[in-house]
Amino acid sequence: ESPELPGWVKPSGKDKPPTKSDDDDFIPPSVSYWIENHKIRVQDIDMKSIVNDIVETDLDKISKVLKNQFDSPDSVVKALEGFDVDMCESLVEQVLRRFSCEWIQALGFFKWAESQEGIKHSPDIYNLMVDNLGKMKKFEVMWGLVEQMKEMEGYITLDTMTKIMRRLAKAGKYEDAIEAFRKIEIFGVDKDVTSLNRLMDALVKQGSVEHAERVYFEFKNHIPPTKQTFNVLVHGWCKTRQIDKAKETIDEMKKYGFAPDSVTYTSFIEAHCREKDFRKVNDTVEEMQKNGFALSIVTYTILMNAYAKAKEIDKAMEIYEQMNKNNCCPDSSFYNVFINSLSRAGRLKDSDAVFEDMSKQGVAPDASTYNTLIFLAAQDLQEEKALSILLKMEENKCKPDIDTYAPLLKMCCRLKRMKVLSFLLRHMFENNVSVDLGTYSLLVSRLSRNGRLDRACSFFEESVMKGFVPMDCTFENLVKELEKKGMEKEKQRVEAAMARAKEQPGLFAH
Repeated sequence: ESPELPGWVKPSGKDKPPTKSDDDDFIPPSVSYWIENHKIRVQDIDMKSIVNDIVETDLDKISKVLKNQFDSPDSVVKALEGFDVDMCESLVEQVLRRFSCEWIQALGFFKWAESQEGIKHSPDIYNLMVDNLGKMKKFEVMWGLVEQMKEMEGYITLDTMTKIMRRLAKAGKYEDAIEAFRKIEIFGVDKDVTSLNRLMDALVKQGSVEHAERVYFEFKNHIPPTKQTFNVLVHGWCKTRQIDKAKETIDEMKKYGFAPDSVTYTSFIEAHCREKDFRKVNDTVEEMQKNGFALSIVTYTILMNAYAKAKEIDKAMEIYEQMNKNNCCPDSSFYNVFINSLSRAGRLKDSDAVFEDMSKQGVAPDASTYNTLIFLAAQDLQEEKALSILLKMEENKCKPDIDTYAPLLKMCCRLKRMKVLSFLLRHMFENNVSVDLGTYSLLVSRLSRNGRLDRACSFFEESVMKGFVPMDCTFENLVKELEKKGMEKEKQRVEAAMARAKEQPGLFAH
């Protein structure tokens, strides 16, 4: 999945006007060697490959083919015929992740790889392909692959069905997700409370606690619920600010002999924090402790975040001190909130110091930590700092994700840094981070807004070539900007691309 930025990292309502020089080729001095060296290396490989003077990696060879446009997975298979590569599971996984947003290329490669002598994909590879198809909303194709897996003993597991139910729920296909659970035994997976809880959790996380409740009532007489079943519902009702329904769920929970635990109380604390009702927050914390439950790191993180959002930084610091006093060790998620809170309060030196202190405390920064720091620097157009953090992330072998790159790409568009933008897109590709529709939309809208309509049109056409149907608002805003500038030829190209996107079969719309 390509997750969103953490909920507590939200962009400000308005962009700050760019203040740096609008130099397309400008690269911040402290990272210029890294970026230029990367560029030379990539160009060097391209030049040498032309004269067959270097052995490309198998991943590069395959990627070069898959970058082309294909009408069907079978046409990909045909294009790869005769390719001589050392096939292994690691290579297959890297290709499927790199092209996870291009289902035709990914599925074509998947089929071709399995047709090679001595190759049989593992259940993990099948699950990855199923998840990719679900991510791209190619549910008919996904179910076809699942039917193939059904013929192979032990290939379909609870993890497979969980991925399917989550992808269906994320696409708003709640009834289809429930139907997948109803038929789960056909695929050799137990219809028990574990799989039920997975379904309910997927429904709640994707915005329909109502469907989760219906599932509970449908199956409660056949599948005895657990405490987790009720906690999923409590979390869902609290998330949607339906506190009375959450309390009703606790009454139901008690009928089954379960008492609220720290997870239950934390859901209520989070709901009251959202409303900034700190009296109720304190009452719930007191009740929780009175009933013998210590605050968990998750609870402390929620409290820290809430006070920081309410601009009560001193109170947030008290939470940190209280946590240390109670021997509750901070984890990376807590530090991420802490760093973000201090930065937003203007205490940038303290924020940097906390980041440096993490490792000393035995807590390694994770991708979310780096993403938070990059987001904060990029939002303030501190390009040198933002790129230096990406470099540090690379040096520390922390794998970037789509949320690492989104604020950097946005920053480059605002500053019109085309050379750095090209570097970032290559960096994404080499780290097997697939450019999704959201990223293309960001590039098109930001570049057109900042006067780089030529690049905006190129990215628009590239997204269509890769099988995306651009959002109507992206298309309309781009056309409007082209009309303003009198760029009639480019406007016609964009309109033709949009027409192709809507006409071609096998594409997915958003």
